[in-house]
Amino acid sequence: MTRFEPSGPLRGALRPPSDKSISHRAALIAAMGEGETTIGGYLDAADTRSTLAAIEAVGARVVTGAEQRTVAVPVDWKGIRPPAHSELGLGLRVSGVGLRGARPASIDVGNAGTLMRLLPGWLAGQEGGSWTLDGDDSIRRRPVDRIVVPLRRMGANLSCREDRLPPLEIEGTALHSATYEMPIASAQVKSCLLFAGLLAGGETRIVEPLPSRDHSERMLAAAGAPIERVDDAVVVRPVERLEPEPISVPADISSAAFFIVASLLVEESEVVLEEVNVNPTRTGLLTILERMGAAIAVEDEREVGGEPLATLRVRSAGLRATEVGGAEIPLAIDELPLVALAACFAEGATAIRDAEELRRKESDRIETVTAALRALGGKVEPTADGMVIEGTDGLPGGKIDSHGDHRIAMLGAIAGLASKEGVEVRGMDAAAVSYPGFEQDLGSLLSR
Repeated sequence: MTRFEPSGPLRGALRPPSDKSISHRAALIAAMGEGETTIGGYLDAADTRSTLAAIEAVGARVVTGAEQRTVAVPVDWKGIRPPAHSELGLGLRVSGVGLRGARPASIDVGNAGTLMRLLPGWLAGQEGGSWTLDGDDSIRRRPVDRIVVPLRRMGANLSCREDRLPPLEIEGTALHSATYEMPIASAQVKSCLLFAGLLAGGETRIVEPLPSRDHSERMLAAAGAPIERVDDAVVVRPVERLEPEPISVPADISSAAFFIVASLLVEESEVVLEEVNVNPTRTGLLTILERMGAAIAVEDEREVGGEPLATLRVRSAGLRATEVGGAEIPLAIDELPLVALAACFAEGATAIRDAEELRRKESDRIETVTAALRALGGKVEPTADGMVIEGTDGLPGGKIDSHGDHRIAMLGAIAGLASKEGVEVRGMDAAAVSYPGFEQDLGSLLSR
């Protein structure tokens, strides 16, 4: 058990860790490329290490080195304590095997659901060779049928346990093009099919019910892939080779989200978050919180490596209830547990709907978030596709179990700082999946 006591104001500045989604995709696309690709700021965490091991298993060469840099704090932020340094992550040089050069392998994806869903799209189109993808107990409970079904429509030869669960067996074969209408918006499924489409005969069209994060499209286009957005579809055509440009990975808004919510909930807090990715397909949390009354300033907006970045400054604020659903859900899917936490401190009842995707994460996040917030004194009712949270002017505190889910572990820590009596978290080590230095960074913001 790790205990988090109620805290005084959070004050300071930091660069959150590099973006996990972009890091996974950068490594995979570099492995598909010709020649050497440099990646700056690659997230050094358990999940992204699994992706490096996977691309090495199929023949890519990876040379790693550490990067550090001091983050400049805006001069107009009087009283903000600058960090001694900020980890940018790993500097990588990846020598790719080419689109059609992956060698056969057995691959352990660990706990990396993104890797389990993206990599099969590339491997399925290799003509010759076989691959097995397996992972930890959590991965073995997470269905893969949402990639298996559309890949089979493209001619892929795949098999898995009970026709829906890992391990996943792949026999490489020639693929044909297809049009696939996704029943649920998912950037992971979309990216898997885009990778397959690079190797398929003809034009592959992926129709989204709602827009989802578009990091794969941006990186593939920069690498020379013939890819475009046509109305509600993403269209890709086969290509002979990819030549990725140098990739710089920005800070992850999903990791920044914990500090954003903590700063809103703990009175008299002021926090600066540097170089945060503000891709519009990822900023649903900001829109939701601003509607709830949050004080979040987006400054110094710029573009680096095809992705928009900004500095976020957050001050504590009183919150009011809201309704979350529809097109907002894919833009904030990983941050919805934090929306539920914030709703416990808001005035009125907040409803989250259309979020059935939460049940397919590292844990069933509808159930685990409900259980955690109830254990801390919150009034939460789960629904089939979300939850309803009655604001109670805060949380008393208590004990929660992360269930091995990194986002539930970190949610518990933030709840503890804002609670009346503190929170004990069982399984806090799960945070290392995406944010190994979370407790250290959180501590750096606590008032001395």
